[in-house]
Amino acid sequence: MPCNIKNRTVVVAMSGGVDSSIAAFLLKQQGYNVIGVNGIMHDGGIIAAENAAKVAEVLNIPLETVDLRDEFNKYVINYFEMDYKNGLTPNPCAVCNRKIKWGKLREYAKNTLKTKFYATGHYAKIVNKEGHYELSRAGDIKKDQLYMLFSLTQEDLATTLFPLSDLSKPEVRKIAKANNLPCAESPESQDICFIQPPNTTKKYLTKIFGETEGNIIHIKTGKILGKHNGSYQYTIGQRKGIGIAASEPLYIVSKDAKNNTVYVGYKEDLACKEVNITGINFQQSKYKNREFSGMVKIRYNSPAKSADIIPVSDDSILIKFKEIEYGVTPGQVAVIYNKNNEFLIGGGWI
Repeated sequence: MPCNIKNRTVVVAMSGGVDSSIAAFLLKQQGYNVIGVNGIMHDGGIIAAENAAKVAEVLNIPLETVDLRDEFNKYVINYFEMDYKNGLTPNPCAVCNRKIKWGKLREYAKNTLKTKFYATGHYAKIVNKEGHYELSRAGDIKKDQLYMLFSLTQEDLATTLFPLSDLSKPEVRKIAKANNLPCAESPESQDICFIQPPNTTKKYLTKIFGETEGNIIHIKTGKILGKHNGSYQYTIGQRKGIGIAASEPLYIVSKDAKNNTVYVGYKEDLACKEVNITGINFQQSKYKNREFSGMVKIRYNSPAKSADIIPVSDDSILIKFKEIEYGVTPGQVAVIYNKNNEFLIGGGWI
């Protein structure tokens, strides 16, 4: 960690929520010259900007506000809508981290504010091993966010600070309350920040694409079991909300967006032993273009599973699971950890 005064200015991405607010608070306590920056991503972000301003006032730090609505719409919302249209299940948070938080917002901090260091309220830990950086698990395993940070590079890791790396969420809220920060009781952030309650993803997509009746077909028998109002309303592995009675639970196992058809089956029909991943980013370059074994996580809330990693090209790999995996979902992220499940090696898109 740099110790001279000149290098102790850091820009903190502040959303107005408790995590980013405490990140700024802790860095100021540690003697950093803290500058807050809030990116307005969508119209609903105006309230977040106001909340961030209240926190900055209490902390007595400057706050820059950057209107990124055009960029967010281009890189995140358009991607989100097109993936659903094409039968995929998007991961907007992962794209936002690459294109906005460590993209446009980080560029503003570096080029306009002229700061080297950038911090967020993510729960992750950066370990410096003789100038090589590993993204390791946070102290709070329940909040660990490595999965969403797979696209960060060595350059990103060298200039990023994660002040919450050793804290739990209850500890973060306790700090906020003890210091009378207005964000102390702020709710958890939404999974999809630009879809505000009482709106839902289903309502949002229906407004965009409209309702178009299609068939729900059994994947093995080919029998039509029912109807739906748009294949975009379903995701691979989904069990609830299908609306068809059966002797055992049915799952969404495949979709044909072009023909607006949804295929269902039983859990065994979701079984998968291998999957192709593209758009690979290796944070640990020594693993690139060679076979190795590691732990692979195919969704944010699922455990990592043992697998062999086989290079296909500079941009793609084949993952062979040691045991059967279920519900591999096209459009989602797969990330790779080392064998002991301690640090991130890289990741890409299913």
